[in-house]
Amino acid sequence: MNVLIVEDERNLADAICKILKDEGFRADVTYDGTTGLSLGKTGMYDAIVLDVMLPGMDGLDVVRELRRNGISTPILMLTARTSTADKVSGLDAGADDYMTKPFETIELLARIRAVTRRTGDVIIEEATFGDLHLDLTTHDLSCADRSVHLSGKEFEVMKMLMSSNARVVSKQDLLTRVWGAAEASENSVEAYISFLRKKINHIHSKVQITTLRMLGYRLEVIE
Repeated sequence: MNVLIVEDERNLADAICKILKDEGFRADVTYDGTTGLSLGKTGMYDAIVLDVMLPGMDGLDVVRELRRNGISTPILMLTARTSTADKVSGLDAGADDYMTKPFETIELLARIRAVTRRTGDVIIEEATFGDLHLDLTTHDLSCADRSVHLSGKEFEVMKMLMSSNARVVSKQDLLTRVWGAAEASENSVEAYISFLRKKINHIHSKVQITTLRMLGYRLEVIE
């Protein structure tokens, strides 16, 4: 599971990140609302942990803007405010759950699991783009009656590209979220993009992976 943490208290944000990584999650951290909104719009996260009081753009506005942009990622809001009115404001803005500080680690993990389970009926088991279909369970990529199996990293790269909904995905984002460490190089990304292009061509899809020089990659439908 890939989680975005948007929290301006750096010690708390980094602590949450460590807790999640210790539990086997992938986690990215940002300390302001504007960057949080930008990352959240990519649609590449399974859950977002979002503070209410943030510099740049407060958490309630971030939630509203994400929902206006069609981003349905489960959102767990964090705040020091304890009044019912504050909780209602967060939920009405589009958050899935609300948690007050301070909190116990086990409760945080339980609530993240709960919000992702709660949306299980709307989290699709298949990603689509053009005539391409990616089975998120079997890792099979298909077009009409042709299909091909993707390796672990091929699947993660393809999932990011399809989740971006034709937006550009940078090499650095791919390295960070797919490889998760500095041991991989941009050559690794290029190699896997090449593998995917061959497999897409093999199943006769009209979708292609386009390279945007100095920017990254995106999917396009070629008629």
